[in-house]
Amino acid sequence: MSETIAGVTIPDSAFADEATQLVRDAAPPLLYDHSRRVYLFGTLQGRRLGLEADPELLYIGAMFHDLGLTEAYRRTDQRFEIDGADEARRFLASHGFPEEDIRKVWEAIALHTTPEVPYRLDPEIALVTAGVETDVLGIGYDELDPEDIAAVTAAHPRPDFKRQILAAFTGGFKDRPDTTFGTVNADVLEHFVPGYKHIDFVDVIQTSPWPD
Repeated sequence: MSETIAGVTIPDSAFADEATQLVRDAAPPLLYDHSRRVYLFGTLQGRRLGLEADPELLYIGAMFHDLGLTEAYRRTDQRFEIDGADEARRFLASHGFPEEDIRKVWEAIALHTTPEVPYRLDPEIALVTAGVETDVLGIGYDELDPEDIAAVTAAHPRPDFKRQILAAFTGGFKDRPDTTFGTVNADVLEHFVPGYKHIDFVDVIQTSPWPD
């Protein structure tokens, strides 16, 4: 039977169930519960904003968005967001999804730490970001019904979440620091990795090979 939380139905197709199990197997409870909340909060924010996403595509985007922080799927040569986006692409392609749907999910994951841009794109892309922003940053928190927030967090609790998610971010890209250039992720490393200094965009310009 389908599961409903805060009036939001969790997709229960065979491939959605497979995606859920994949994330359960790869991610600690911290990231599993966070990813489920991203789907739930993203859907609730979509209702508020008048954005309607395909539930299954939004679910895959939400569930896979932090796979790049897990040992099973993380790489060291690219941004962690792309790790999850690439795995979502492989997963959806293996289930015969059309390229247009795959693109939406790939972009939803790849852009979920990029401010503003996702809201100009497809609802699936916008609402993964909206869910992440609500759960991690509290953006849009005050716009949601407190009873809905309580229902979501009862189903998927967030004990000590602020500290633990920052630790997960740090562990997820401290050994690939250059991939955080130009992203909010550099802030995490500056706070928690001794001696780390972000690549300075001005320095890159000033020291480029161009004479002036």
